[in-house]
Amino acid sequence: MKRTSLANWPCSLARTMDLLGDWWTPLVLREAFYGIRRFDEFQQELGIARNTLSERLRRLVEAGLMEKCVYETMPVRHEYLLTESGRDFYGVIATMTAWGDRWLAGAAGPPIVARHDTCGHDADAEVVCSHCKQPLTSQNVTPRPGPGYPPKLLERPNIRRRFHIDDPDRQPADLT
Repeated sequence: MKRTSLANWPCSLARTMDLLGDWWTPLVLREAFYGIRRFDEFQQELGIARNTLSERLRRLVEAGLMEKCVYETMPVRHEYLLTESGRDFYGVIATMTAWGDRWLAGAAGPPIVARHDTCGHDADAEVVCSHCKQPLTSQNVTPRPGPGYPPKLLERPNIRRRFHIDDPDRQPADLT
């Protein structure tokens, strides 16, 4: 059964989920953040089937989050290194972990804590406004079409409702 691609949706979350595709991909990235680089190490740490791991690593390399580099020539062996794009995914992993720590950890507390090396304290990820640094919540954020949103879609009634385009009380002033 072929899955529907979300790669061309006008939504960065949908495109990201299209890339991730399943639960193994973020776990492969988590292991890369722990310093795992070699196929056998990923396989051993995750207990993932070799064919599944091969596919996930191939997809991460193809998407530019990891690069496959030769570390031995006889026989040829590769390691998988995070690219700039892959390293930038750390915030996603940290935010998902913080949510899990809050809502899924048992009474004993989070199973893993993140030590911020710069200040020496344990830290949780927070999502804040890039301008004022205040927390972003579903109650204080209003989605609106950005410059990459397809203009043709803005003609659809359901999209106009989603972004409150016909509601002058909720419409952002600079949205045309």
